[in-house]
Amino acid sequence: MPASKSESLWYKDAVIYEVSVRAFFDSNGDGIGDFPGLIQKLDYLEDLGINTIWLLPFYPSPLKDDGFDVTDYCDIHPDYGTLSDFKAFLKEAHKRGFKVVTELVLNHTSDQHPWFQKSRKARAGSRFKDYYVWSETPDRYKQARIIFSDDESGNWSWDQEARAYYWHRFYRHQPELNYENPEVQFEMIKVADFWMKLGVDGFRLSSVPFLFEEEGTNCENLPQTHAFLKKLRSHIDKHYDDRVLLAEANLWPEDAAAYFGDGQECHMNFHYPLMPRLFLALRTEDSYPITDIIEQTPETPENCQWAIFLRNHDEIGLEMVTEEEKDYLFKAYASDPNNKRNIGIRRRLAPLMANDRRKIELLYTILFSLPGTPVMYYGDEIGMGDNVYLGDRYGVRTPMQWNMNINAGFSAANPQKLYLPIISDPVYRYESVNVVAQEENSSSLLWWVKHVLAMRKRLNIFGRGDMKFIDSSNAKVLCFARSNAGQRVIVVANLSQFSQSTTLDLRDFKDCDITEVFSQNRFRSVEEGEYPITIGPYGYFWFQVDDTERKDQGQEGGELQLLKTDSSWEKLFHNYNEVRVLERKIFQPFMRKCRWFGGKAKVISKLAVHKVVPVKVDGDTHYLTIIEVHYVQRLPELYFLPICFVPTDTIFDKGEYTAQSVVCRAEVQGKTGFVVDSSYVRSFRDFMLSSMEKKLRLKDQEGTLEFNSSVYSKINVDHIDSKILKADQSNTAIIYNDQYFFKFYRKIEKEINPDLEIVRFLSESTSFRNSPKYAGSVEYRDIEGKTYVFGLLQEKVDNQGDAWGMTIDSVGRFYERALEKARKEKVPKLLNRSAIHFEDAPEMIQELVGRGFYERVVRLGQRTAEMHLALASDSANPAFSPEYFTPNYQRSLYSSLRKLAKDRLRLLSNSLSKLNAETRELAEKVLALEDNILECFSEIYTTRIQAIKTRIHGDYHLGQVLFTGKDFVIIDFEGEPGFSFSERRLKKNPLKDVAGMMRSFHYAAFGKILLNENYRAQDMEFLEQWAEQWQHYVSRFYMGAYMERMGWDKDLALENEVLIRTYLIEKAIYELGYELNGRPDWVAIPLRGIHYHMSRYFLAKEERKKK
Repeated sequence: MPASKSESLWYKDAVIYEVSVRAFFDSNGDGIGDFPGLIQKLDYLEDLGINTIWLLPFYPSPLKDDGFDVTDYCDIHPDYGTLSDFKAFLKEAHKRGFKVVTELVLNHTSDQHPWFQKSRKARAGSRFKDYYVWSETPDRYKQARIIFSDDESGNWSWDQEARAYYWHRFYRHQPELNYENPEVQFEMIKVADFWMKLGVDGFRLSSVPFLFEEEGTNCENLPQTHAFLKKLRSHIDKHYDDRVLLAEANLWPEDAAAYFGDGQECHMNFHYPLMPRLFLALRTEDSYPITDIIEQTPETPENCQWAIFLRNHDEIGLEMVTEEEKDYLFKAYASDPNNKRNIGIRRRLAPLMANDRRKIELLYTILFSLPGTPVMYYGDEIGMGDNVYLGDRYGVRTPMQWNMNINAGFSAANPQKLYLPIISDPVYRYESVNVVAQEENSSSLLWWVKHVLAMRKRLNIFGRGDMKFIDSSNAKVLCFARSNAGQRVIVVANLSQFSQSTTLDLRDFKDCDITEVFSQNRFRSVEEGEYPITIGPYGYFWFQVDDTERKDQGQEGGELQLLKTDSSWEKLFHNYNEVRVLERKIFQPFMRKCRWFGGKAKVISKLAVHKVVPVKVDGDTHYLTIIEVHYVQRLPELYFLPICFVPTDTIFDKGEYTAQSVVCRAEVQGKTGFVVDSSYVRSFRDFMLSSMEKKLRLKDQEGTLEFNSSVYSKINVDHIDSKILKADQSNTAIIYNDQYFFKFYRKIEKEINPDLEIVRFLSESTSFRNSPKYAGSVEYRDIEGKTYVFGLLQEKVDNQGDAWGMTIDSVGRFYERALEKARKEKVPKLLNRSAIHFEDAPEMIQELVGRGFYERVVRLGQRTAEMHLALASDSANPAFSPEYFTPNYQRSLYSSLRKLAKDRLRLLSNSLSKLNAETRELAEKVLALEDNILECFSEIYTTRIQAIKTRIHGDYHLGQVLFTGKDFVIIDFEGEPGFSFSERRLKKNPLKDVAGMMRSFHYAAFGKILLNENYRAQDMEFLEQWAEQWQHYVSRFYMGAYMERMGWDKDLALENEVLIRTYLIEKAIYELGYELNGRPDWVAIPLRGIHYHMSRYFLAKEERKKK
């Protein structure tokens, strides 16, 4: 089947990596790289992000010119392996998606080639004599230049055996083939056939301008050469699909372009004049050399492409610069005579740039964004050095530096056996410049190259798009635009060692939005056209240009966004531009209307797809999408959104159509429908449960999606009935078969969720039975061992509601009794004890609270203690083993408490004007207590504390407890929502949970008054007095039951008294900030709490003085 046009033009999207087989990796310890070694390093190349491998010559050869002196075109040099090894390499490379381009050395052979040996012996006019160019005189072709003038004095050499001169354009050991002989042309086409049939994807035609000779010419670029190339191209196109010819023609652009032959000769051609001008522009801090040579470069035929590069295996050729430019470049980059070779400079990239990382990055950024296919030279991605003292061009062909071990990890051979020595220069020595060291450092050049190549691939614009220079008011700043298929990128590069400001003429992008590609940060939009910008030394930007997002009335009114794509749904996330549409126009407006999104009040700077895990369900592709939300001056957050495409005609059959379920409208390859949240699709929900029962594992390149189930209970999937709970919460809850409760986490992290961790621990490692039993989970574990938790399945708990509702009802009955029975009673004095039993409370309190509610509070205290005992029960598990307080921990605790107090009280002071008169008066009393609060907090480190730290609930209050009618079940072990998972998993003293519950009682007491609008204004002061009584005694009922179940004495030890008081005041101050920011009508409750707890502190101080 014929290849598509896109597949046949694969070289336009290529990133080529030039490698010498003998320099890359030695597999057999002989000091020379080989094909088995290259196979071992293919994963490295795949990870680097290149997709095409260009192999330097590997044929049998005397290696006088590093393999360009061939003795057999159809075999492998024995140092590098066998033909079978090459075939194995080709198979493994193709398996990874690489294209492989090899050298086809057309114009000359080694003088040891059998053809030449026969030719020198043959008589004049015979078959083999005419394989090469012979002459009785060296006076022919006088106009031909001498290329290697450092080594050769002429192009003719005398052969004693043939008694004649033979023609060579390079070294005397490389005689030129005679292409006037049709048999030679036939032989070379046979060579091409041999490798093409093995599967080679293309040839680099080295020194292709020198194939023919003609008297009266310079013997370069002759019409006969183009005729032969057309013949070779026609043969290859006829017999092979998607193969490429790459010409090495070191010529001015208009001459080099002739080798495209109107699309009928070479598919690609090296752009030699561009390379030295990149270095010239950088050194002169002037963009003109680049703009000038690009403007002189002819347009390529549609099926052709320039190959562009910074460095390769040869010297920097300076034939295609002016004499003045050549002189300048020699002075700038080759002041040491050893750096010069022939008419060029023999240096690697890093030494050329004096190892300046900024310059290296800048040049690569320009190279990767200019029109053409970029070529990288092995080792330059890690900034390898060179050794100019090795002679010829060997200084840039030394072994690849893999690690800091002997021979840079290239070979296990005796160092003296290496084909060339490892770089030992103090700056570039292999101990510091090597792959392993840079792979372990995410700030290394290697990682930078990986990131830029990945971004270049995602943009998919630089290999095929148009280019237009943009006027810059400062010549030191290069600017140009690339465009392709509706996509536009502006490249800005500062060629100066200093920061520069410039004004860009962006009139073609009027009223467009500008987004910096790498950070996805939004820059100022273009207005009329003049665009002032400042850029740092050797700085660069890739700006993505988008039409300004204008919200019409329909969108403001809630109309769904439209995703329109020509990609299939299965390939949607492979297309960078489609992903950007999702990020910029689809996900953000959808998430802002979702109850579970916690960033509504924050300023979002950008939103990016962090990871996508595709899952097939009944033939439909669902994407488990992790979205990274970046905020202005806030740390980024990860959110989980599973999505799928549902056609319009099946939307009501497959799931639910609600504001929370539909992400956007969609037209996918002309088919209309909706992108929906997969949790609202019944088949997907069923798949989740059945997959947990099967313990399914789905692997991809980056990790494994794990569906887990409990080892102690089997999930029932005989019949699956599922429904979404509509409750307003931060996660999405699903009920299965009225047996299981599944929590789809929305805000996630790259760390185990403490909710799953604790629920699974309590269920499978302890005897605690007052939390929901773990039944299953959905987790993604990456190759680094990090875990994303997508969901938790628990056994459903039959209940009568949460303990908050139960408590609010009880408080309501307490107030009703108080209004009825206590109007004329004197409010009892508060008993100043840590723990109080029902019988020890004042009789009026006993009567108003009631023994029934007291017993429930006692049960809750007991269950809290049992939870803490369970969480501290496994000393062998590092995640749960108890730890002891240390003086350093106590001091750091005080430091964090001090900061919290100062921040929240400052916020309170700044908010006084927003409070009503009564609350403001209370606030001023609390503000006056600041020094006392800090003094109280100081006890946390001045008191010797030998308490333990364990895992705790972390967000413990009445809303986190279910009431079954007889008992309590503790739920939601996610921890404090404002903290990261790592913070939530820190071990803390259990009394922090106890303080949280006691504060919740306080909220219930005063919250009931705020929530019930039926209380009369004249009753408020009375009810508030009794609210204080209720919270005081109920908290101590609870504390007493907790202490008893923990096995403590009836009176709190000093350290526990300090801890509970500290945690209570800390919690109240934390609540103060929450209410000031979100519920100003409730500010009085934490203010009362602070005031109440500080009054208890003062009483405790007085009693200690008496003792």
